[in-house]
This record gives sequence, structure tokens and C-alpha cells, in this order.
Amino acid sequence: MINSVVISGRLTKDVNLQTTQNGIQVARFTLAVNRTYKNKEGNYDVDFINCIAFRKTAEISSQYLSKGDLCNLSGRIQTRNFENQQGERVFLTEVVADNIQLMPAGREQGTYSQNREQDSEQQNNQNKQQRGQNEWQRQNSNPFGNANTPIEIDDDDLPF
Repeated sequence: MINSVVISGRLTKDVNLQTTQNGIQVARFTLAVNRTYKNKEGNYDVDFINCIAFRKTAEISSQYLSKGDLCNLSGRIQTRNFENQQGERVFLTEVVADNIQLMPAGREQGTYSQNREQDSEQQNNQNKQQRGQNEWQRQNSNPFGNANTPIEIDDDDLPF
């Protein structure tokens, strides 16, 4: 059986860090994750995923993550239930985070100034030029690319 999940989304509020009676740190937070398809109105629906982290992961999460940050998270899905103060049984599904990674655009929150858009466009152009140069280097670095004769290989050159 495999229980593995990887999600990428934005924190909806600051991380809530608590310590259990046994001294274990527990961080709770919610990630807003866009769906991959559009609804009837042409917008992407959003799922709000409850997440929990323990021990060192919880401590680091509370130090470095805050509302609006974009992060990648890998972990597992956990379901649990408990009785609330009204005596009702509550069922909860959440992602237990094993690894959390803050993304570079974490604090941008989806809004960009004109300067950032221009910087991004300039960087995209530079990346395209660099990819073109790398592609040219890869094509010209083939040692067998211009070989019109059979390649001689000695048995001692083979690893097996």
C-alpha cells in the first residue's frame, strides 16, 4: 500500500505552532491549492487542504512560513476522528508533512508590479538565449557526430 502525497499551494494563514504535553511540537496550517481545470465560469476552483507537521518540521515551518507563502509539501494523508465539545463525532482528513519547501515566489502572493513583469520578461529572454547556446554546445560536443568511418573499440575499454 502506498500513502504518498505531494502538493503545492499558498498558506491561508500563519502557522499555528503548539507543544503537546509530551513536549512534541505540532504545527497546523492550511494550503490553498488550485485545481488543474476550470469551472463553468472559466475560473480555477481552489481546495483548502489541512496540513500538520511534527517535531523539527513543525518548528521550521513556524519559523519560515507565513500567510501567502508558496510552498511544496510532501507527506501522507491521515484521517482521524474525535468528539468535539458538543459531543458530536468529527472526522478530519489532513496531510501529515514530512518535507516542506518554501518556493522562491513565496511572498509574491500572485501580484506583480510592472517592474517585476519587465524583469521577468528580461530573464525569460536571457534564459531562452542561454538554452539556445547550450543546445548549440550539446550538438557540437558529440564526439561521434562527424564520424564517417567505423568506430574502433578495444575490449579493454568495455566495463564488462
